[in-house]
Amino acid sequence: MSRKVNESDCSLPQRMLAEDRGLEPFGSTTPRKLSTIGRDVKSQQGWRSRQQTSSQRISCYGLEMKSELVWERWEPQREFTKTLVLKNVHSKLQKLIVRPPASKVFNTLIPRSILISPGTSFSMQVTFKPQQKCEYEDNIEFQGKDGSFSVSLRATIPCYALEMPDSVLLPLCAVQNSTQASFLLRNVSKLQTYFQWEGMAPFHLSPERGLLGPNQECYITVVFQALEALVYQEHATCRFGEESETAQSSCTVLLQGVASYPYLLLRNLSSKDEKPQCDAVLDFGSVAIGQNSQKFFHIFNPSPVTASFSFSLQSDSVPLLELEFSCDVSRGTVLPGESLQASVTFTPAVVETISVEYFHLKCSGALGETRLKVIGRCEGPKVSLSSSVVDFGFVKEGGTVEQTVEIVNSSPAEAVYQMDLDGGGRHSVFSIQPASGAIRPNGKVILRAVYRPTHPIIHHRRVACLILHREPVFLDLIGTCHSKLQQPTVLKAEHLLRCYQRPDSQHSPGGMRQGHASGSEQTSVLCLLEERADSALDWSISPMQQYVQATQGCIDAVSSASASSTSHMTVAPSELVFHHKPSSSSSVSFASSQSVAITNYTGEKLSLLWTAAPNSPFSVSPPSCDLAPLKSTSFRVNYDPKQPSALHGAQLECFAYNKDQLDDRYPRPPWCLTVRVVGHYFLPGQEPPTPCCVLKPPGLVFPALGVLSYRTTVIQNRGDLPLTFCLDGGSEPALAEAVSVVPSCGLIPPGCHQILTVRTTPSEESPRQGFSVSFRLNGNKITKELKVVSVVESVSVALEGDGSLYFPPTAVCSQSQRSHRIQNQSHLPLRFQWNIPEDDQGFISVEPEAGVLQPNENSGQVWSFSPSEEKTYNLRPTLTFWPVHTPGFSESQQRLKVVGIGFKGFIEAEKSLLDVGEILVGSCKPLEVLLVNKSPCSVTFSLSVQQSPVDEDPETESSGIQLQFERATMTSQSTLLLRSTIRPQRQAQYLWTISYQTLNANGSASSPPQVLCEVQATVVYPTLMVIDVCTGGSVGKLSKVHLWKLFSLDRLNMHLRSSPTPAELTHRGGRKQSPSVFTDSKLNFDFSAAPLHSDPSVFVLIFHNPCSNPVEWAFLINQLEDGEEKELFGISPRSGTLLPGQQRAVYFSYSHHFVGPKQYPVVLKLAQGREILLNLKAMTVEKDSSYLHFPSKRHVFTSVSIADSTSPRQVYELHNAGARPVHYQVDASVLSRLQTDNFNHPLLRCLNPKGTVLPGQTAVLEWIFSPLEAKLYQMDVPIHVENGDTAVVRFEGCGLRAPELSYKNLSSSSESVASEQSLLKRPFPGQLVFLSEDNVSFGDIPVCSRSSRLLFLINLSHSNTLHFTWNKSHQQLVQIKPDEGTLSPGETVLFVLTFISSEHPTCYQLDVFCQILQEDELVQYKNALQRWEKEKERQQTEFIITDKKLLKTQPILEEDEHVPSVRQGPPIRKYKTLPPIYDGTELVSTLFTKSTRAERRVQREAARLWKRPEPPQPFVLQLWVTAHSHSLPDYLSHFPKQFQKLHRYLQSLNSEKPKPSNLDRPAAVSSSTLCPEKHIVGDILTSLLWCAIDDPVFMELLNATPCKPIVYMAQQPGPSSPSSKPAPSSPSQRVAERGKQRRPVDTEATAESLEKLPQTETRRRATDLPGDTYEHFLLGITQSLMMEAVRGELVLTAHPHTNILPSSHRSTPKSSDREESGSLEVGQEPAGTDVPLSSSQ
Repeated sequence: MSRKVNESDCSLPQRMLAEDRGLEPFGSTTPRKLSTIGRDVKSQQGWRSRQQTSSQRISCYGLEMKSELVWERWEPQREFTKTLVLKNVHSKLQKLIVRPPASKVFNTLIPRSILISPGTSFSMQVTFKPQQKCEYEDNIEFQGKDGSFSVSLRATIPCYALEMPDSVLLPLCAVQNSTQASFLLRNVSKLQTYFQWEGMAPFHLSPERGLLGPNQECYITVVFQALEALVYQEHATCRFGEESETAQSSCTVLLQGVASYPYLLLRNLSSKDEKPQCDAVLDFGSVAIGQNSQKFFHIFNPSPVTASFSFSLQSDSVPLLELEFSCDVSRGTVLPGESLQASVTFTPAVVETISVEYFHLKCSGALGETRLKVIGRCEGPKVSLSSSVVDFGFVKEGGTVEQTVEIVNSSPAEAVYQMDLDGGGRHSVFSIQPASGAIRPNGKVILRAVYRPTHPIIHHRRVACLILHREPVFLDLIGTCHSKLQQPTVLKAEHLLRCYQRPDSQHSPGGMRQGHASGSEQTSVLCLLEERADSALDWSISPMQQYVQATQGCIDAVSSASASSTSHMTVAPSELVFHHKPSSSSSVSFASSQSVAITNYTGEKLSLLWTAAPNSPFSVSPPSCDLAPLKSTSFRVNYDPKQPSALHGAQLECFAYNKDQLDDRYPRPPWCLTVRVVGHYFLPGQEPPTPCCVLKPPGLVFPALGVLSYRTTVIQNRGDLPLTFCLDGGSEPALAEAVSVVPSCGLIPPGCHQILTVRTTPSEESPRQGFSVSFRLNGNKITKELKVVSVVESVSVALEGDGSLYFPPTAVCSQSQRSHRIQNQSHLPLRFQWNIPEDDQGFISVEPEAGVLQPNENSGQVWSFSPSEEKTYNLRPTLTFWPVHTPGFSESQQRLKVVGIGFKGFIEAEKSLLDVGEILVGSCKPLEVLLVNKSPCSVTFSLSVQQSPVDEDPETESSGIQLQFERATMTSQSTLLLRSTIRPQRQAQYLWTISYQTLNANGSASSPPQVLCEVQATVVYPTLMVIDVCTGGSVGKLSKVHLWKLFSLDRLNMHLRSSPTPAELTHRGGRKQSPSVFTDSKLNFDFSAAPLHSDPSVFVLIFHNPCSNPVEWAFLINQLEDGEEKELFGISPRSGTLLPGQQRAVYFSYSHHFVGPKQYPVVLKLAQGREILLNLKAMTVEKDSSYLHFPSKRHVFTSVSIADSTSPRQVYELHNAGARPVHYQVDASVLSRLQTDNFNHPLLRCLNPKGTVLPGQTAVLEWIFSPLEAKLYQMDVPIHVENGDTAVVRFEGCGLRAPELSYKNLSSSSESVASEQSLLKRPFPGQLVFLSEDNVSFGDIPVCSRSSRLLFLINLSHSNTLHFTWNKSHQQLVQIKPDEGTLSPGETVLFVLTFISSEHPTCYQLDVFCQILQEDELVQYKNALQRWEKEKERQQTEFIITDKKLLKTQPILEEDEHVPSVRQGPPIRKYKTLPPIYDGTELVSTLFTKSTRAERRVQREAARLWKRPEPPQPFVLQLWVTAHSHSLPDYLSHFPKQFQKLHRYLQSLNSEKPKPSNLDRPAAVSSSTLCPEKHIVGDILTSLLWCAIDDPVFMELLNATPCKPIVYMAQQPGPSSPSSKPAPSSPSQRVAERGKQRRPVDTEATAESLEKLPQTETRRRATDLPGDTYEHFLLGITQSLMMEAVRGELVLTAHPHTNILPSSHRSTPKSSDREESGSLEVGQEPAGTDVPLSSSQ
């Protein structure tokens, strides 16, 4: 965002400092831009509009004027005037009231009010007279009829002001690179402004300084150059002002930039190394010599910044010749996310070598570099002849014979060949055409060999076929010439076999004959000749050496294959060069001659015969002669050109044979000697033609070994004239003498070539860069140089890490690996071998142990270290290496220092015990175990799991837990997440033990199993449980215990908790399937009974998922059944899924449309769980009939101890589900028989054997079960119903010897209800009021005692006000305060429930109702009732006029009998009224479309009928109260621990024994409790306490009182100390503030009274207060605390700051269990906290 910076704004350095310190985080306000940063256009426009405001006109209320008047250029003490023009553009006359400027510097002379006619203007002069140099601002206000407006008056001082952005975000920059952006700097002032930037690295601004004229702008370029990958935020300061001054003003721009490291990758390589840590490899494979191969790859930039790179070939040694590898990309730039294609070209130079080089990809700013390894193999030609011998046979003298032979190239490289034979074929009896050429890859050439003998002798010549870059191959040409006079023996191919045997047998012709005579006849001579090299490898020399010796004139036997140190025939010199230069052009003789000498080293006389060529410039004289043994002779070689200016060359041929052996049966091949001659003949003044030739390759590199080596090159004559070459000493003749070239001279015809063989022995004195060998061409000064590198170098291998290798700490008996590299720094391929001392071989090993290193190649080896004990190992393996091609070469060695440390490794789990909770059978649950390696070394380990369920043998069961891996390796100080899956197969409590064993290098265990962690899980089947039930409709007033029995919810929960049978698990049971018959669990859901057409019986069950897994459930019905039961019974919803801990309400309903019993089977199916058959039962009776409903014909009494002095009273309920009263009577004769059979002991007594049950209500039968023995009693008692059937109910009771077992719970029904509802209780759907507890159990109490609980009633509605009323049916036993009241929306009311037990031991099961009415419904009812009564009063007081029309319109009032909303009944017997029976007569008219006249008259009368409004039906809350009272002796014997709590109760019994009364009468209450003095005393104490809190003097004295330790005193029974008084504590500030709102008190009088009051008198008066007063006082405090806790003002779960009594003084039972259930026990007199109630008090 652009901003304007004024000179005045910059005068506060504190502001700038605050801006610097309050920098926003990077990227919080300024958006990122990769292009030039511009200013905010809106800010610029806003500034320009403000600048041009003075010249713009605005229109307001029909007046047009300038918005402001601005004085810019002014001086103090002078006047400046401007005119303000108001123009009326409205069509009406404008009257304005003018308020002049308030300041004195602005003055105007205008009247207070002005009138402006339509279309006219009014001008007013405004004078500005400044007193000092500062800015002024004021306004002129105009008030018109439509409103007011003002015109601003401003005087500004010209100042320097620049406009620039607040911040500039630079594009993302790579480290050691730069990016740039620009922003606009504008001079928004009218002064010429000089600016100068003061930048901070790494930002650089350009231009750094400049001068801007008014409203001039320029772009500032910011260059961001980062050296580290950081987020940069720097302020660039711009100082501006006058150029002469030193930066009087300044402003800053926040420069932001992010630098990141660049990174490049090589992709799409044709060859990739499988090892992850190796370099990228580009393998060219085998490439033919003379060709090149190109491979492509991509340089990819995955980083978010632009990367600049260089890609170069880096070699540690200087290349001897031209590089074999080249890349077309040497440097470049790659944008983020893009790639650049590059290619590497491989041009091999040396055959049968492997070239290795390394390209380094260096990225500027990157943390490392990438290396690309390129490797290629040079493949040369592979040439062979179709036959190694050409036999021309027996040819007549002067005849000609021609044969063919194929030369084959079996390689992909082009083969350049040349037959070492006279090119023209005139100086030899043999000729081959073509004598030279090139063979295509995998091609062949047919050679024509011609035999033209001139003398009748045996001819044999071994011709070398020279191959470029290869050793030569040889072709044996044989033929026999005869004449009429001479007939020599025909030379055949088998005669040559003798020539390839050892030379000691060749010196003796007799030996040869003996060999042939004794040898068998050969059948395949040619095959034997081709395999001659294989049969004589131990003594034959290389083909290249044979060729060189033959060329230099040393002939060893006929085959030149002997390894003898002496030759049989020699010719010297073997090469002649004739440089003929006549003295003048008129010279007649052009001939010249040179001599050659031939030496015979054999013991035979030989004949020498030169092959003559007619018309040749070269001739030999004499043409033939005989040479004695061990003698030599000379010949003259004449050069006689026929014409000048010519170049000549030839290869002269001479045969040496034994005349005496020509006629032998086994002829011996002759020797063939050759002399190469070259002649130049040019007249004076003539120069030889300039040759056009190429030397390929132009340089030769010899192996860097001191052994004789050979290389080949070729001179190609690309001109139209022949050329001659001759070896010249060159500039360095000493070095050139060490190199021999064969042939050293010769003639090359046009378009042909000559293959040269170079031989040398490299030496250390030879220059490393090589030297040149010159060839003189055409005998002139023109030369061709061949570069020769022939130097001996020592082999060298470099070890990585300066010859040291350090292993990380390694676990004992395990293995760690490290990679280590070695590099061949020589130009020779080396073979290496690692040697480890025998003592160290058990600790370290290397792979590979041996191999070959090509020149410049580095190879990686993997070293393994396996310590056997805890210590430091220092090992010294040796590296031995030597050249590959010279096995006998001296070996070199280097030592590697290896250091390793052995440790004992261990791992552990983060948690030693993992409890996964509940898992469904057959399901799977993931488990994650975090493993931690805290040892200093890596640990390789294996895992094992041991399963141990608590039941049955685990051996037959597969493991229920599956590990993701069983073997792994953890590095030091690392963590590893072990993922597992638990798949249990049956229901059980599982415990899995996960152990580990460390592994050695071989993968076997090296330590005993060690426990990592234990995993425990509870495998269960999916289950649900019913935790609550409520009803509606016809059964809306039944107690919860009764409902629990009707639906058999105890058995349902028991079946749901049990395991399913295999048949139930087999049946999957979809939601739409019919119920199965595989289940044995069957229950009855009894909907009770109701009269016909009454409201439906609705049951709402709350299903709870107690598991930790979702449970899918469904009620399956028979889809094929189509009866009326399907329409009568309803279940909603029928299926669903309950998440863990979730609750769901399921509605069961039955419509009473048909008389009689109905049943309907439904299956409750849990997915992968139980399957329970529910038999839905319901009964509908006639409207005028009575029906006593028995939910069960079996009733179980609470067990009674046979040692009790008095048996408790127990109840049995009878419910009348009919519409008429039912009279019942218990059969007394059965009870009498029971008494007679039990020794006249009243085993079972009924206190009310007969009675009447009203419709829809319940009667309670009181029973006393008094067992004689500790056994189970079963008693069938008939209950007779008047005008009905007799029901036989089986009563069961158990007598117990151990008394404590009978008082743990009240009964099975109440226990079930309490246990299931102990979960987190939630309101039912649609419930407006929520009671904190539905079931209150007082437990075991003594008779005539009183206990209290605290309950809360919560209004869940946010809009309805509710009225509540507690019924008083059990008022003598249960008291609730307040018993009625109003609940505002969201309000909570606290209740005190007090239970007063009677004098008889009883098992109490009381149902207390609370009726809830909505205020709006009640108000509506009262208004309707008021209108009805008003109408009734009107009809009673008004006269009746006999007007039929008026009588027809007057409503008829009908007064129905009012049914009271609060029921009355006996204190013990519970009578519940059903809701009003639905009367369908009102809707009769709507059932028929046609009606008679009489019916229509009845309808009109019914419309006139105005019934008395009925009160709204209340919502009923049920509170189930249970208790078990005991007689005093039984209570003291059964509960001895509470004996000390009964001292007050015993004292009250001793003072006056309570009078006996029946169950309906409550215990007598003390007079002190009922007297009004108790309330008066309580109010006085409360008032005194508030007054003390309101007194500040008292509060200061109380806070200043030093804290003393609390002294606890044991309670002693007696009248003077009914209870111990706790020490007072300091009140809280909140209570003090609340007390300040009360009435003021006399602080001085209070202080004086406190000082004068004796402490003994205060203590005495406190102890004289009655116990019930304490109770009343403490009860109020407890209620206040609980209400504060409900409102959130008090946290009950906070850490208590109280002193705890010693164990000897703790006698009060814990109440935490009661508090958790939602109710608070306030007092229970027998427990020692309240005064007991008795009639004596």
